Amino acid sequence: MLWLVLASLLSLSPAIARQQQGDPSALGNFAALSGKANAARDANRLDEATTLYRRALALRPAWAEGWWSLGTIEYDRDHYALAASALRKYVALRPKDGTAYAMLGLCEFELGREQPALRHIQKGKALGLQKNPDLWHVVLYHEGILLQRAEKFQAAQDALEELCLQAGANDKTANVLGMAMLRLGANNPPVAGSLDADVVLRVGRAQCLAGQKKYEDARPLYEAVVQQYPHYPNVHYAYGLFLVELRDVPGAVSQFKQEIANYPQNVISRLRLAAVEFKEDSAAGIPYAEEAVKLDPQSPFGHYILGLLRLDVDDYQKAIPELETAQKGMPKEPKLYLALGTAYSRAGRRSDAARARSTFQRLTEEARKSAGGGAAASPSQETPVRVGDAPQ
Repeated sequence: MLWLVLASLLSLSPAIARQQQGDPSALGNFAALSGKANAARDANRLDEATTLYRRALALRPAWAEGWWSLGTIEYDRDHYALAASALRKYVALRPKDGTAYAMLGLCEFELGREQPALRHIQKGKALGLQKNPDLWHVVLYHEGILLQRAEKFQAAQDALEELCLQAGANDKTANVLGMAMLRLGANNPPVAGSLDADVVLRVGRAQCLAGQKKYEDARPLYEAVVQQYPHYPNVHYAYGLFLVELRDVPGAVSQFKQEIANYPQNVISRLRLAAVEFKEDSAAGIPYAEEAVKLDPQSPFGHYILGLLRLDVDDYQKAIPELETAQKGMPKEPKLYLALGTAYSRAGRRSDAARARSTFQRLTEEARKSAGGGAAASPSQETPVRVGDAPQ
């Protein structure tokens, strides 16, 4: 059971050893109740255990281990509201416990509270989870679902490919990954047994193999689904993403162009074409970025990529307004300020360049701390283009 695994991971120390000064009879009652609660938990007498934990916690509300045990037992019994309540009290007492935040997020997922669920799961991952494969797999799967439903498709792909790599392929994961690759959000899931379901599952299976680095197995699966469903929305886009991962730039370009031929208003394929050309042939990528911005002038990603491409061909005067427009929609993106700093410097705007680079360093450091460590990025590093979450 999950609560047994988690309890062993936390290596709970005896509550009696941390008793505070107080009424001797109350201390004695707490010691007796907490000991009986732990014994009932270990003997799998869960009804008795939860009753005893609640009685002990009424005497000692600051007993963090009691809230943890109560929360994990209630989670294992599918009492998600009770589990969430206990875990909120636990994280208030132990705010650096990443495993507890992830568990709270899993409870909120079951309760339909998707935004706080994703926030707490990701906070848990940033703080660090206990090294238990089963817990990691559960967290990655639910994070992938939440990101896919929130239409953060690139992030969903990353989480689910990591799950495929760690746990192997299964159709539950493949279904969610297929929806992410085909850019299907919460409002348009495929109906079981439908043509949509077939395409989604087959794309997801192929990409799950890619996540496992089994590219030679994945490629014929992609080719087959593209051949059978050549006009299915975003199937060429998904195959193009796969080919980008293989560094087959001509193949990826061909797939993105075919997607645009099928759906002339497709913005994301134009952004992908522009991104593929960045640093390869930036001048060739500019028309695609310009078309994307014309089709969707509110897209900060579009202005960002157009600005990067213009900067790369040294047209910094036209790059600056694009990057400044992107900044309004992406104020927390460190790399944008790195690009702005470069553009301002080339334009001779030294104070603006210094301010942009300072912002880059600050945001990079904040991101490093949020991710739990690692070296801050250097101002001279390349600016990567990731457009998977760009709105259509």
